[in-house]
Amino acid sequence: MTKTYIMNGLVEKMQSPDQDFRYMGLNDLLLEIKQDPNSFLGDETAENKVLRQVLALVEDKISEVKNQAVKCLGQLVKIIRESQMEYVVDKLIDFSAGKDEELRDISGLALKTITSELPPEGKIAHKACEKLTPKLLGQLQSPDTPPETLIETLSILSILISRFPGYIVNLEVQPVQVLTPMLSHPRPAVRKRSITTLAQFLPYSQPQHFAELLNTYVTPGLAPSAHLEKQRTIVQLVAAVARHSPQQIAPSLAEIVPNILKDSQRDDDELRESSLQALEALVLRCPSEITSFLSSIIRVGNQYIKYDPNYAGGDEDEDEEMADEDDEDDEELGDEYEDDEDTSYKIRRSATKLLAAVIATRPELLTTLYKEVSPVLISRFGDREETVRLEVWTTYGVLLTQTGVYGGTPQSSTEYAIGGKRKREEGMEVEETPYGLLQSQVPSLSKALLNQIKSPKTSAPTLEAGFTLLHKLLTVLPGCLANQSAQIIANAKNVLSASSRSSSAALQVTCMSFLALFFSKHSPAVYVPQLESITPFLLQALAEKHPRIASEAFRIFSALLNAMQPVKSGQWIDRVYDEAVRRLSNHDTDAEVRACAEECIGDLWVSATDVVKTKNRSEWEFICRTTGRTDGAIKVVTSVATKVEMDDAWVNGSVEWTMNLLRKSGRTGKIEAFNCLDALLRRYSQVPADLPVNLMPTLKLYVIPSDILLLGAALDIVALLLELSPKATFPEVEREILTDVYTIAHAPLLAGAPFESVLDFFAALVEADMQIAPHVVANLVLAVEKAPKNDASLTNVAKCVGGVVKAQRAVAAGTIAEFARHLKPTAKSKTSQVVLSLLVMGEVGRFIDMSPQHDIFIHAIERFTAEQEEVRTAAAFAAGNIAVGNLHHFLPVIVKMVENDPEKRLLSLHALKEIVTHCSHGQLETVADMLWTPLFENSENQEETTRNVAAACLGKLTTTHPARYLPQLQARITDPTPATRATVLSAIRYTFAENSTSFDEVLSTVIMDFLSLLSDSDLTVRRLALSALNSAARSKAHLIRDHLPTLLPSLYRETVVNPDLIRTVQMGPWMHKVDDGLEARKTAYETLYTLLDTCLSRLDLHEFLGHVTVGLADDSDEVKVICHMMLFRLAQVAPTATAQRLDALTSPLEKSMKGATVTKDTVKQDIERAAELQRSTLRAVAALSKISQPGASPKFDAFVTTTQKSAEWGVEFRELVGA
Repeated sequence: MTKTYIMNGLVEKMQSPDQDFRYMGLNDLLLEIKQDPNSFLGDETAENKVLRQVLALVEDKISEVKNQAVKCLGQLVKIIRESQMEYVVDKLIDFSAGKDEELRDISGLALKTITSELPPEGKIAHKACEKLTPKLLGQLQSPDTPPETLIETLSILSILISRFPGYIVNLEVQPVQVLTPMLSHPRPAVRKRSITTLAQFLPYSQPQHFAELLNTYVTPGLAPSAHLEKQRTIVQLVAAVARHSPQQIAPSLAEIVPNILKDSQRDDDELRESSLQALEALVLRCPSEITSFLSSIIRVGNQYIKYDPNYAGGDEDEDEEMADEDDEDDEELGDEYEDDEDTSYKIRRSATKLLAAVIATRPELLTTLYKEVSPVLISRFGDREETVRLEVWTTYGVLLTQTGVYGGTPQSSTEYAIGGKRKREEGMEVEETPYGLLQSQVPSLSKALLNQIKSPKTSAPTLEAGFTLLHKLLTVLPGCLANQSAQIIANAKNVLSASSRSSSAALQVTCMSFLALFFSKHSPAVYVPQLESITPFLLQALAEKHPRIASEAFRIFSALLNAMQPVKSGQWIDRVYDEAVRRLSNHDTDAEVRACAEECIGDLWVSATDVVKTKNRSEWEFICRTTGRTDGAIKVVTSVATKVEMDDAWVNGSVEWTMNLLRKSGRTGKIEAFNCLDALLRRYSQVPADLPVNLMPTLKLYVIPSDILLLGAALDIVALLLELSPKATFPEVEREILTDVYTIAHAPLLAGAPFESVLDFFAALVEADMQIAPHVVANLVLAVEKAPKNDASLTNVAKCVGGVVKAQRAVAAGTIAEFARHLKPTAKSKTSQVVLSLLVMGEVGRFIDMSPQHDIFIHAIERFTAEQEEVRTAAAFAAGNIAVGNLHHFLPVIVKMVENDPEKRLLSLHALKEIVTHCSHGQLETVADMLWTPLFENSENQEETTRNVAAACLGKLTTTHPARYLPQLQARITDPTPATRATVLSAIRYTFAENSTSFDEVLSTVIMDFLSLLSDSDLTVRRLALSALNSAARSKAHLIRDHLPTLLPSLYRETVVNPDLIRTVQMGPWMHKVDDGLEARKTAYETLYTLLDTCLSRLDLHEFLGHVTVGLADDSDEVKVICHMMLFRLAQVAPTATAQRLDALTSPLEKSMKGATVTKDTVKQDIERAAELQRSTLRAVAALSKISQPGASPKFDAFVTTTQKSAEWGVEFRELVGA
C-alpha cells in the first residue's frame, strides 16, 4: 500500500461520526509515525490533509479524542515541513486566544506538548521558536487575553527559554520588556507565573534591560513605603532571579538586602515568608556578596523560627516546658491550638530553611552558629507543627554534619578550631571550639529531643527523625549521651515493644541502628543497669522475619559483646548463640542476615569465649561452607584464630576449609583467605608433620608471575611454614616450588610488598637449611642469565642475593669473591655480569665492612667511566652502598670526587645519595659537615638532574641536625641564582618526610620563608615552591593551616593560564602550541586537591569552587581530571555549596563528555585519552547527580538525563550512580 493510501484511510477514520473511530484513527496515526516517521512524509497534499484533520480534532467535543490529537501533534512536530509548522502554530495560537474556555485549555496543552517535543537540534526548532515566540509575546501584550491563557502562555515561554535559549534571544521585541509589566497584573496567579518566566529570561537579556528592571521595579518595590502587594511580588522576583542568574543580582545586594530585611518586619505573613525565602536564595546563590549581611540574616532567622502568634506565651523555653508535661497534656495542648487557618508554621519553616542554608554553606561561622543559632534550634525542637519540628531537627543534623567535617576532632579541637574567641575557664585560657560548645549544649539538646520521642502516640516519621538525629550526634561526639542512658533505653524499648504491624520496619531499623552505635560508643557501666529491661525485645527482634530488623538485632548484640568483653555469663548469650546457629543452618536465610549472624558468632567466641566453649561447635559446620558467599566467614575465622586460644582440632578443620577455598577458581577473596591461613598457622601449638605436604601443592598454584599480589601472599605462607616447621617444610619447598621461585625472582614487574615476600621467603629458606645458601645464590644467577633480557631485573636478583647473605652471613666471603672476579680489569665478563656483580656488591656492602677488599671499591669507581649507562649507574650504586658499610674509610674518596672530578661528579652525587638514603641518623650526624659544602656547591649546577640529587641529599642531612642546617638553607632563599633557590626548595621538600616533633618545632618558624618563593620571578622556582606546598599540605598540614590566607592568593594565581608563557613551535608541517606554564598549573591544582583533604576547614569554599570551575575548561586534560576528582570530593564534604554551582559546571562537563573529534590525523592514543577523560567526567557527574535538588539546576538535570539515555555511557553512568 502507498503512503498516500494509508494516510487517506486514517483521515477517513478521523472524520467518522463515531468517537471511537476518530480516536482509533488518531491512535493508528501515532503508532505509524513512531514506527516509521517517513510514512507520513512524501505527498505534501496528503500531509496537509492529515495535519488539518488532526488540528480539527483538537476542537472535538470528546476529551479523549482531543487529548489523543494533542499527542499526535507532539510526534508530528518533529517531522513536518516549515510551512506546516507555521500553520500549526498559527492555528493553536488562534485557539488559545478564543473565548471557548475548553478549547483554550486544550490548545495550551497542545502548545506545551509541541514545545516539549521539538527536537533540540535542527532547523525546525529554530523556525518554531522564531514563529512561536513573537505570537506568544503578542498574546501577553494583548489586553483581551484572559488570565488562564496568560498563565499557559508564560508556561510555554518557560519551556522555550529552558530548551532553546539560543533561538529566542535575538528577537525584535525583547521578552523582558514584555514580561516586566506582567508583574503588575491584578491576578496573583499571573504575577507568580510571570516572576518565574521573567527570571528565566533575564540571564539572556541585555544588561540595560536588567538595570531598567532594577531601577524601575525592584528598588521602588522593596522600599518600605511601597504597596504591600507590590512588595510581595518584588521580593518573590528577587528570590527567583537569585536562583536563575545570581551573577546579575549580586552587585546590587547592598541596596536590595537591607530593604528585604526591613520588609520582613512588616505585619504580613505572606511577605514575611517570601522575604525569608528570598534571603535563603541569596545566601545560597550569592555567597561572597551576602557575607556582610549574615549576622542580620541570622537574627531574622532566629526571630521568625519562634514566630507563633496563635500560641500564648513567648518564652523561648515554652516548648521544653510543654514537653516536660505528661503526654496527655501534650496532646491536649496540641488539640487546643490546632487551627486549620493558621499559616504561621510556613514562616517558621522558611526561617528554619534560611538558617539551614547559612549552616550548610558557612563552615567558618561554626563557632558563632553554636553560640547564636544552636540554642534557638534546640528551643524549637518541640514545635507544635510536625513539619516544622522535623525541619528543625534536619537543620540541626546539618549543623552536626558540618561539625564532623569542619570542626576538627574532639580530642584536639583547639588545634583545628574554626574562629572562636578565648575565654577563661578555671584560670586557664580555653579556646571556644565547635566541639566544646556542642558538648556544653548536649544536656539541653538531648532533653528536648528525648522528650519529643518519648510519647507512645508520637508518629513514626517523627520517631525515625529523632533517632536519626541522635545517631548523628553520637557519630560526631562519641560517648556524649551517658547521662541520658535510662531515657534513651526506655524510648527505644517503647519503639521495639510495639508490634511490627503498628511500627514500621524502617523505624525499628533506625532505632536499632542507633542502639548499636550507643552501645559501642559508651562504656558498659552506663547502660548495664537498663540492659535487662530491653534485652527481651532485642532477642525478639533476632527472630523477626524482616531481614533488615534481624540484621540490625545481630549488629546490636555484636556491639554489646565488643563493648562488654570479656562476658562471663548471661542468659541472653545462649539465646543469641542459638538464634545465630538457627539462622546459619537454614539455607533460606537472607544473605545480609547470614553475614550478621556469622559476625555475631565470631564476636561471641572473642568476647564470651568461656560460654561458647561449652557448646557443641555446630556453628562452624555452617559457617565454613564452600558454596555461596564466604567473605564474611573468612573474616570470622581470621578474627577468632587471631584473638582466641583455639585447639589444634579446630585449627585443622579451618585450615582444610581455607585450602578448599584457595583451590577454587577465581581471584575474589583469595588475599583474605591467605591472611586467614596465616592466622590459623600461627595458632597451632604444634604444626602437624603432614601439613606442609598437604599444603604445598595448593600453594604451588599461586607461585606464578601472572598475579603478583597472590604470589606474594602464597610465599608469605611458605616462609611462615619454614619458620614454624622447618624440617617438614624444607624438603617440600625444595621439591615443589623452589625452581619456580628462581624463575620468578628476576621478573621486572615484581616490586613492593610482593617482592618483600620473595626476600622473606629466601631468608626463611636459608635459615631452615644452613647448607643451601650457596646453591640459592648460584641458581638465582643461573636463572637470570637464561632469561630474555627484557624479562630480567638484575636489581631484583641482587637484592635476593643480598637477602640470602644477610640471613646467612657465613656465605658472605664466598659470595663476595665469586662476584668480585667479574669486576677485575682483566676479566672479560659480559655487561650483564658486571652490572649484576656491582649491584650485589652494593647490596652486601651495606651491612658488611668491605674495607679489607678495598680493591672492589676501586674497581667500582673505575666503572664510573664505562661506556654503558647501566654499568655506570650500577657502579655508583655499588660505591655508595659499600661506603655505608664503613663510612670513614670510603666516604672521603667519594666526597673528593664530587669536589674535584667534574666528569665523575654526577655519579659521585648518586653514590652520596645512596649513602644518605641508607645511613641511620646517628651515622649521618658524624659526616654531615663533610657532605654539606660539596653538596651545596653542586646545587648551583644548571643541570637539573645534578641539582635534584644534591637536593635529596641536602634534605636528608637537614633532618639530622635541623637547628643547624635549616638556617643555612633559609639563608640561601634570597640567593640571586634561580638554580640555588630551586635546590633549596627541593631540599626542604625532602625534609617533610621527617615526623619528629622536635623537627616540626624548628621547621614551623621558617616554613613560610621557604613558601614565600611562590611569588618568585622564576617559573621553575615557582613550580618547585608549589610542589613544596603540596608536600607540606600532605605531610605538615598543621604547620601551614594558619598561614593559608597568605598562601592561597599566590596558589590561586598559578591556576590561571598565563598567555605570556604560551609559545608556538613548528614541528614538521604543523604549528604546535607549547604552554610552559602547564606543569606549574598542574602542580597548583594538585595542591588544591591536597588542601581539600587536609585543610578543608580553612578554605573559602565559594572561592575554591570558582577556581575548580575555571579548571574544568582548561586546555589540559590532566588539569580537568584533577578538577573532576575535586568535584567528586566536594560533593561529599560540601554538598550544599557545590549544588548551587551545578548549572555553571554543566557546560565544561558537557564539553568533556563529547569525546575526541575524529579526523584523518587522529591516532588511537587520542581516542583512548579522550575516552579516559570521558570516564573521569562521568565519575564526577555521577557524584554531583546525587546532590542535585530536583528543579534547582535545570541545565545540569537535562545533562544528566541525556547522559543516562546515552547508548555509549548510559549503563556505566547508572552503575556509578547506584554504587
